[in-house]
Amino acid sequence: MATVKQYERLLSNYEEHCRRIAKATYLNVGETEQEKHTRIKKLEANYVKWFEYYFPNYAKVPCARFHKEFARDIIDHTEWNELLEIYRSGAKSVHADMGIPLFLMFARHDLRFMLLIGETEKKAQKLLSSLQSQIQYNKRLINDYGSKYKFGDWSDGAFMTTDGVRFMSLGFGQNPRGLREEDERPDYIVVDDVDNKRHVNNDRLMREGVEWIFEDLMGCFDETDGSTKRFVFANNNFHKNSITNRLKRQFTALAGKAVSEGKKPIHKVLTVRAVKDLSSFEPNWPEKTSAAYWREKFANTPYRSFMREYMHTHVEDGKVFRMEDMQWKQMLPLRKYDALIFYGDLSYKATACFKGMILIGKIGREYHVIHTFLRQSSRVALAQWLYDLYEKAGLQNVPKIKYYIEGFFSMDDFINDFDVEGDRRGYHIPIRADKRPKGDKYDRIEATQSFFERRNVFFNEAERNNADQIELVDQYLAFEKGGEAAVDGPDAAEGAFSKLNAVSKRQKTAFRSTARVSRHF
Repeated sequence: MATVKQYERLLSNYEEHCRRIAKATYLNVGETEQEKHTRIKKLEANYVKWFEYYFPNYAKVPCARFHKEFARDIIDHTEWNELLEIYRSGAKSVHADMGIPLFLMFARHDLRFMLLIGETEKKAQKLLSSLQSQIQYNKRLINDYGSKYKFGDWSDGAFMTTDGVRFMSLGFGQNPRGLREEDERPDYIVVDDVDNKRHVNNDRLMREGVEWIFEDLMGCFDETDGSTKRFVFANNNFHKNSITNRLKRQFTALAGKAVSEGKKPIHKVLTVRAVKDLSSFEPNWPEKTSAAYWREKFANTPYRSFMREYMHTHVEDGKVFRMEDMQWKQMLPLRKYDALIFYGDLSYKATACFKGMILIGKIGREYHVIHTFLRQSSRVALAQWLYDLYEKAGLQNVPKIKYYIEGFFSMDDFINDFDVEGDRRGYHIPIRADKRPKGDKYDRIEATQSFFERRNVFFNEAERNNADQIELVDQYLAFEKGGEAAVDGPDAAEGAFSKLNAVSKRQKTAFRSTARVSRHF
C-alpha cells in the first residue's frame, strides 16, 4: 500500500510540475509570424539564450560559464564523451538531462533516441518526467515548434514524439543490450547521479559499474562510420573509490592517449567546484550565489561534507586515525598534570588556512586535549581567544603551562599579533617560538597515531559539542598522507605532543640523576 501511495504522490507532483510549466511559459500574443521566425532563429544560434527563453522556471538566474562550455562541447560534436564533475546544485542535470537534448531535438534536429540512466529505475523515470512534461506542457515550445508528444509515458520508462524521437529511461545496471527502436539505436546517453555512499567501499561493485558503462551501455550506440554517439556522465566526485572517480581516471587516460597519438580527444572531464578556493570563496557560478553565501555554507557544514559535496575532495573517515580511538573524558584540574603545553599552528596566510592552538596536558601515559581553537579565522581572533581563556580559566595561576607557536620566517609578525593584544590588556602571555627542525608534516602527524591506537589520548568531555574540538576530530579522521584535507589541527597537536615528551624525558633524566647513590670501596 505504501508503494501505491508513493506512486500517487509522484503523479501528483508531476501534475503540479506540469501546471507550473504551463504557467511560467506565457506567450507574447501580439507577435507577428515574421517576428516569431526572427526570434526563433536568433535563439537557436545560442544554446544559453534558447534555454533561458524556453525554460524560465529553471533559468531563474543566468547560466554559468561552465554551462556554456559543456553545452558547446556536446552540441558541436557528434561523437563525444564528457564527464561533468560539477558540485551539488550546479545545475548539471537540468542541462545534461533536459536542456541540451531538447535543444538538439527542436533546434538542431539532431536527436533520434535518448537513453537516460538514473541510480534506480524509479529515479530514472522521475528524471524522464521532466522531458515529457516540457514537450507536453511548455507553451513556448509548442507555440514555436508545434505539439510533439505522441504516445508513451515516463512512468513506464519510455515515450515518443510525433517526429519519431524516442526517450527512454533505465536504472543503473539494468540490461540495455540490443536496445533499439526499429533501425534506431541511442544517439544520446546520459548517466545522472548514480553514485551512492552505500556502495563506494565495495570495490567489486564499483569496478563492475565502470565496466557496465563502457561495455553494456556504450555498446548501445550504433557502431557505423559517422554515426552520432554523445555520452554524458553527470555526478559530483565525493569519493576516490566511486564510479565517478574511476570513470574520470579512464576518461583522462583516453584523452591523454589521443593527444599522444596526435589525435583530437573525444573524451573530456569538466571539473567545477562550488568556489575557487577557501580563502576568497569566489564562486564559480556568481550569477547564482555570492562568496558570502558559500562562506556561510562552509561555516555551517561539517568540513568533510563540504569538501566532498562541493569541492570534489576525497575526505575519508578513519584512513589513519579511527573513530573508535577518539575518546572523551573529564579533564583534571590543571595543577595535577605532569606537564602542560599550549601549541599553535597559525599559517602565514590571513584567513586561507585554519588557525589552530591547542592545550594538551600529560599525566603518566595519557594525553588530554583540554582546550582547542581551530578555525578559518585571523591570528588576531586567535590571540583574543587565548587572552580571554587565560583570564577566564585562571591560566596565570598555572606556571607550569608553556606556550609555543610554530616558528618560521614570519615569526616576528606572529608574535606581534599576541603582543598587540597584550598591550591592550596590560600584560603579556609568555609565548615562545618553536624553532626546532621539523621533518615532513604528514610523517610527523602520522607518527602520533600510535598514541591514539594505544588509547592514550582523550578529548575534553566538556567540549564534546564545541565546534573547534569537533573540527579537530574531523581533521584527524580525514587525515591521509598527501591528501587535500586540512591538517592544521593535528599539526598543532603534534607540536604539543613533541614538547610534552621532551619535558617528560627531562623530568625522567633529572629523577634518575638524583637517585644515584655513591659507593665507597
